[in-house]
Amino acid sequence: MKPWFKDGLRFKCTGCGQCCTGSAGAVWFSPEEADAMAKHLDMELTEFIKKYTRRIGNRLSLTEIKRDGNYDCVFLDGKRCTIYDVRPKQCRTYPWWPENVNSPQDWKEEGVRCEGINHPDAPLISLQEIQKHLPQED
Repeated sequence: MKPWFKDGLRFKCTGCGQCCTGSAGAVWFSPEEADAMAKHLDMELTEFIKKYTRRIGNRLSLTEIKRDGNYDCVFLDGKRCTIYDVRPKQCRTYPWWPENVNSPQDWKEEGVRCEGINHPDAPLISLQEIQKHLPQED
């Protein structure tokens, strides 16, 4: 059965930075992504982990900085990501997360937070393109 968004969804990143701030959360990353981020910052991996990550359970997440009542990703500078070219997959695949596309209502609610969702200038993103970013079902 085709998902409710079989005809695609409209999205255009506006660079607003809203996906990198808000309530406390976790930005997970792989060991390969940690290596890439450390190299991008011209740091040793151990230094990167010590300075920019925190342990949550058995995993590492990027740290956050509390500003003006929000929790900003440590790499958010103004409205821009300072490691954009090597940002983790979790960041690269936003807004194509299951919780955002479960239903039309979920997509609409995420659109309140993200101005790029259904933006007037947003192109129609095809079902095939969206599915490339969603976790694959077994």
